[in-house]
Amino acid sequence: MMYLTTTWFGVFLCDGKKVKKSILFPRDEDEIYKRLLSISQNKVLPEEYELVKEAGESVIVNEPRLKSIGLYKPSDPFFMRSIIRSDDYNVSVNLLRKVSLRLASELTSDKLGSEDLQIIQMVKAHDDLLEVSNLLSERMASWCILPSSSDRMQGFKDLHEAVLKEIQLLEEQIRVDMEKLAPNISKLVGSLIGARLISKAGGLMRLAGLPSSTIQVLGAETALFRYKKEGGKPPKHGVIFQHPYINRALKEERGRIARMLASKISTAAKADAFTKHMIADDLLEQMDKQMKKRFQSKK
Repeated sequence: MMYLTTTWFGVFLCDGKKVKKSILFPRDEDEIYKRLLSISQNKVLPEEYELVKEAGESVIVNEPRLKSIGLYKPSDPFFMRSIIRSDDYNVSVNLLRKVSLRLASELTSDKLGSEDLQIIQMVKAHDDLLEVSNLLSERMASWCILPSSSDRMQGFKDLHEAVLKEIQLLEEQIRVDMEKLAPNISKLVGSLIGARLISKAGGLMRLAGLPSSTIQVLGAETALFRYKKEGGKPPKHGVIFQHPYINRALKEERGRIARMLASKISTAAKADAFTKHMIADDLLEQMDKQMKKRFQSKK
């Protein structure tokens, strides 16, 4: 039985005792970087394919990404005792340091550029601008009652208009990005509510992993903490209160509607995060039927 081992500087085929064949990567920063980036993306390297083909028999591997070309046995004693050193092949470890720094920078940039993190930042910027707009509005409302204040307020008026314009631009960008990232959530509850839920959860994948009971009260953390500390009544809804199904309902109905809506959001989030199937229309139809049934039962 043969073993396939990949290091940062090459790929090695071993018989359980010693290296039988190896393919070293070019001693070039760019070439090693390309291969380590492929490994981080769970891709099989051409060198690995080549050595497995040359082995002419099944090989044992210790990485999940190599399951397609070998027998996955990460706990095999060989991998615990086998050490292949770069010094033995005259490869400087300084090359690894350079590539590692470059790779870490690239992967960090990719992570920071991911769509849900961009949406989280836009939601926070949107909230900041709303707060600025409200402060400017209050200041101008108290200022405008003074005589001869119009000229002195012009700068504030211009600033307020600029802030309102930026809020509109952010809302439009959030809508566009949400329709790409989370089309089911966007269609179900609207892009801004959906974006706020993703922001509160810390990302789409995290939102998809939350139970509906938690989704129901996202955004009501302060009230929930107060309830746990002081008692009283727990919050019935958080961000989703902005949805017309809830904020237009009778106060005594809001809790039940919030539970129903949170359940549908949970299903939509899982579809957006995992299956990518468009199920929003079915969920909306189910919600509509449930709302009509509840309304008719009240007559």
